Amino acid sequence: MHDRGYKRKDDKEEYERYQSNPRRRDERLDRRDSRQSDERKPFRDLHRRSRSPRPSRSKSPTRSPRRTPPEIKPDFSNSGLLAAESKTVNGVVLKYHEPLEAQKPGKGDDWRLFVFKGETQTDMLMLDKQSCYLFGKDANVADYPVAHPSISKQHAVIQYRAIRSKNEFGDVLEAVKPFVLDLESTNGTQVNGEEIPVSRYFEIMSGDVIKFGLDDSDFVLIKS
Repeated sequence: MHDRGYKRKDDKEEYERYQSNPRRRDERLDRRDSRQSDERKPFRDLHRRSRSPRPSRSKSPTRSPRRTPPEIKPDFSNSGLLAAESKTVNGVVLKYHEPLEAQKPGKGDDWRLFVFKGETQTDMLMLDKQSCYLFGKDANVADYPVAHPSISKQHAVIQYRAIRSKNEFGDVLEAVKPFVLDLESTNGTQVNGEEIPVSRYFEIMSGDVIKFGLDDSDFVLIKS
């Protein structure tokens, strides 16, 4: 038997008694194994907990619910494209379109526009086939082109309108009357020597003289 270097004699004797008694030695080994098993148990439990499924996270009470985007409905309102198309002639956009009360003159109302330069008649225009006539320098859209540098491309219109009025007995009467309208031209429009308001209907009567811009031609309206 090797000498284990015991510091005291009692220790050596105790060790010899331990070796000579197998039962006591087995009990001591069992206690050691039990103690080591208890020391490892927390680590095994921790390992098991790490493999266990994680509990589901509860929704945070401060998180707002997801908002559903608003439903986009089709828009069937007027886009204005059809109106713009209807106001285009020969690729030129018209500055003017007729009002709801526009109406052709009656069959017995023969309106004519006589053109004079000084004392000489240069032209005669019939104004009984349409409800509106456009005057201007642009021959692509004007019903009666006026070739003068002071005339705007779309200068003015003569518009027939159905006007309702009441007589002294309260009866409603309707009559189709001619009006001239300046389309915000550069040099304006005159009736009987006076410039008329811009973009406003001005009633004209048989015998009135109309001048466009600085042109020296006189346009005389006659009802025959």
